[in-house]
Amino acid sequence: MSRWRLEGVAIFKPAATGSRPRWQRWIWLVCGAIFLAIGVIGIVLPVLPTTPFVLLAAYCISRGSQRYEQWLLTHHRFGPMVRDWRANRAVPLRAKQFALVMMILSSALAWWMMPVQVRWIPGICCSGVAAWLWSLPTSREPS
Repeated sequence: MSRWRLEGVAIFKPAATGSRPRWQRWIWLVCGAIFLAIGVIGIVLPVLPTTPFVLLAAYCISRGSQRYEQWLLTHHRFGPMVRDWRANRAVPLRAKQFALVMMILSSALAWWMMPVQVRWIPGICCSGVAAWLWSLPTSREPS
């Protein structure tokens, strides 16, 4: 892996995108755009966690285009999250707390609104995501 710097933070960059065929780069970019869109929807829809989808989008985009990866890394909302993840493999405490509160609220709302046969599904899914999220290291400085 090659190293490069962005705003004083060392970032590990995956294999060069130029070595991939064009059709593979397009597939990575489309997948990245889909995951980023789901992450953006997750900002306003509490059932979807934003952070994992943005990180997955960053992974895909980094394999599709250096230009779009640079855009994502310098984005005012998503950039700090991705840079912190790449530098420290950590999630800010505030993001973990916010995600937990939103997952609890959305699971409770789903429990109240969904049919009895399936009302438990969002709670189980959110519990799994919360367990994974809290098992990750917590970054010390806020993003």
